[in-house]
Amino acid sequence: MEKQLSVLIIDDDSKLRDLLTQYLEGYGFKVLTLPSGEKTVETVKSENPSLVILDIMMPGKDGLEVLKELRPHSNVPVIMLTAKGEDTDRIVGLELGADDYMPKPFNPRELLARIKAVLRRAKDSERNGETKSSGIIKVAGLILNIAYQRLEIGDEQLELSSTEFKLLHALMGNHGTPLTRDDLMTSVWGKDFNAFDRSIDVHISKLRALLKPYPEHESRIKTVWGTGYMFVGEK
Repeated sequence: MEKQLSVLIIDDDSKLRDLLTQYLEGYGFKVLTLPSGEKTVETVKSENPSLVILDIMMPGKDGLEVLKELRPHSNVPVIMLTAKGEDTDRIVGLELGADDYMPKPFNPRELLARIKAVLRRAKDSERNGETKSSGIIKVAGLILNIAYQRLEIGDEQLELSSTEFKLLHALMGNHGTPLTRDDLMTSVWGKDFNAFDRSIDVHISKLRALLKPYPEHESRIKTVWGTGYMFVGEK
């Protein structure tokens, strides 16, 4: 029997928590709620939710602090709730490891669609090699450590920038499958982020430079002409 999907909502607005609880339960989700971010890590560890909905603007510890504390312990998908027009918070949230965002106010139906999309991507990543329980993606002897956002090659540990990590996460998580530049931009910066197309090429060059000292891995990232890039697991 398939496990019931569960959502943890962290928001100081009690009316919104009640509204989303009623709405999501109507679609078969088990819903857990917290009025602040203080007990997020403990709750995620004990309840193991399928997804977290996390408000940025909360008194005391804000959502960005909570996400930063959470990521070393769990790779649970996170959708951030942001104030309308707060692009800086949205970008920082994505850099810290959020999977998507929703500006307030929002339509619950759109949030439901985002939840389903994020859960679908998480399931696809797991199917393509990500070991969620241990927080790694392992391909052809390369290990991407999700909790610490670093690449492990043998006994060496290569530190990655947030952008490099997200880009490598997308490539290794879909190894053997060509990804377009649009696919990669969405994985790195999220939907509707205005970035120049060539910026992806710059970051790909940086990743190739990291792999160049390792002859068996220097050609892992292939250019697929007319499409984008692909991570090659087996040569």
